[in-house]
Amino acid sequence: MSRIGNKLIDLPENVTVKLDDSKHTVTVKGPKGELTRQVSPKIKITQEGNQLKFERSNENDKAIHGTTRANVNNMVIGVNEGFQKSLELVGVGYRAQKQGTKLVLNVGYSNPVEMVTPEGLTVDVPSNTQINISGISKQEVGQFAAEIRDVRPPEPYKGKGIKYVDEHIRRKEGKTGK
Repeated sequence: MSRIGNKLIDLPENVTVKLDDSKHTVTVKGPKGELTRQVSPKIKITQEGNQLKFERSNENDKAIHGTTRANVNNMVIGVNEGFQKSLELVGVGYRAQKQGTKLVLNVGYSNPVEMVTPEGLTVDVPSNTQINISGISKQEVGQFAAEIRDVRPPEPYKGKGIKYVDEHIRRKEGKTGK
């Protein structure tokens, strides 16, 4: 039994949902923007007042039942509040700066790494070692944060690299450690 899929989604007052059964799409509109997503035809979505209910046709669709409900819930949260990820640069001389729509990272390579900010995302650099990514799509925010982290992932000996703010890096002892 999918416990997540059986939970109802309470819609805030300033969020509207449009269901299109013929194309199997869900459109969520709120104060921060609008998101559209195609959902599985195996899941039936109904709106009762200010709640969304998800039903599956048979027991074989448990996994897609919970996934569909979680994705639509993330859409509702995104258009109402938005999502944010924060990254931190650790290392001597490591710094980030924003130049127009580009994010320029100096992380120990011979040349700086330039990354173009995707449409719909906002990148802020409050300090040289701090990067904040915000947007309405949880998937896009997380994907761009992962791409930035992949430029120089943190290493386990000194902890140098780009890491999430809430990430804990397991440290290893060096060769001389006993």
